[in-house]
Amino acid sequence: METIITHGIRISVDPQFEPLHSNPVHGKFLFSYHITIENLTNHTVQLLSRHWYIFDSIGIKREVIGDGVIGQQPVLEPNQLHKYSSWCPLTTAMGKMNGYYTMQRLDDRTTFDVEIPTFALTAPIQLN
Repeated sequence: METIITHGIRISVDPQFEPLHSNPVHGKFLFSYHITIENLTNHTVQLLSRHWYIFDSIGIKREVIGDGVIGQQPVLEPNQLHKYSSWCPLTTAMGKMNGYYTMQRLDDRTTFDVEIPTFALTAPIQLN
C-alpha cells in the first residue's frame, strides 16, 4: 500500500492484479486499485476532479481527467474518510499510476491539489 499526505489529506492506494479478468496471452492485464481518502484537516472539503497519469512498461503514457471519482464528488467532514475502488487495463504486465485530486475547502471555496502517490501495477508473472 502506498500512502501520502498533502495539505492535510491522506491518500492511500492498494493495487491488485485481477487474473480472472486478464488474458496475458493477448496482452490484457487488468488491475484494480482501492483508494482511501482521509480528511485530517479542520475543514470540510469536497473532491471536485481527478487527474491520472498511467504508464506501462513499454513507455506508453495515458492521462485520465474527469469530474469526481466513480461518478461522485464526495464531501468529507474533518476526520472523515471516503473509500472507492476502480480499475485500469494495461497491455503489459507492469506499469504504474499516479496523479492528483483537485479539492475545495467548502468554508472559503479555496481549491487545492492533493497528490495521489505513485503505485506499481505488477502482474505476478513478472515477479518470477
